[in-house]
Amino acid sequence: MRREAGHMKKSPSKSAESPSELIDAKIEELGDWRGDMLARLRALIKEAVPDVTEEWKWATPVWSHNGLICTGETYKKVVKTTFAKGASLADPSGLFNASLEGNVRRAIDFHEGDKLDKKALKTLIQAAVSLNKSSASG
Repeated sequence: MRREAGHMKKSPSKSAESPSELIDAKIEELGDWRGDMLARLRALIKEAVPDVTEEWKWATPVWSHNGLICTGETYKKVVKTTFAKGASLADPSGLFNASLEGNVRRAIDFHEGDKLDKKALKTLIQAAVSLNKSSASG
């Protein structure tokens, strides 16, 4: 006899939910300023790179375009956007405020009440995409 009656609604396959659905669920699950911040960052990333690929890796939202752009990690007191190749990006607006000691990554920690510098953030996201394109073609 099969044990289908107790089977959960979700399919056992990892692709049962799309990355976008998993990100939607994460935002909803947070239900506080962190969910709002993650949703705002996600919208800004999609605005900056309309054909961005949303992924779900390391139990975290990930955005890619010819390679990893950034992640959207959520912690108790911060929403962290880690740029995979951040150390190679110009940051004239000084957005990077975390993971500054590394040779590759750079991050931005957003705290409750922080305002987004949309223009500077979009510029940084687009620079990350440009760097990925040049790395992919070179």
